Amino acid sequence: MIIFSGKKKGADELTEEKKIKVENEDGDSAEINADLSNADNINLNGEKKDVAPDLGLVTENEKLKAELAAKTERLLRLQADFDNFRKRTAKEKLELAATVEQAFLKDLLPLLDNLSRASEAADSEASDAENLRKGIKMIRLETIAAMGKHGLEPIETAGKMFDPNFHQAVGTVKDETKEDGMIAAEFQNGFMARGKVIRPSMVQVVNNS
Repeated sequence: MIIFSGKKKGADELTEEKKIKVENEDGDSAEINADLSNADNINLNGEKKDVAPDLGLVTENEKLKAELAAKTERLLRLQADFDNFRKRTAKEKLELAATVEQAFLKDLLPLLDNLSRASEAADSEASDAENLRKGIKMIRLETIAAMGKHGLEPIETAGKMFDPNFHQAVGTVKDETKEDGMIAAEFQNGFMARGKVIRPSMVQVVNNS
């Protein structure tokens, strides 16, 4: 025979124990501690009962799975869109570079024509140095104008003070008529493209000290 004696643990404990007194047919008895916190899940034969699943947890789990699948699909779509955008941008850059290059070469064609005519005139017997000089000067000005359409600008040096941001000093000279640091001569033209120096001017700088 089994006799229950009520004894609950404190509220801060996780399990609940009760004293069970067991008596056999001979009158012998003994007390044992039994954890009855899960008693609702155990039948009289000591076997664990089948517990029905919590429908709320199942529904929540399915909802989380659906949300994860939707976010994964959205992420894959965004990645595909980004890859397509990157490829399209690279293609557009190549096409733009080709267009700019073609426009630049087209502007140089008249210069090539003038150089051809100047070369033919120099080879003729009727040519003279003055006409050849004028022709070369005209071609130079046309070249600067054509390249200027594409953002090329010459760096001014005449009457300017030396500036390492725009000039490269390759020598010094004494000149009492000019102050120290002034550019005395230019050996090679410098150019900027849309405000950025692509080649500094090679110059000679005054140094009277």
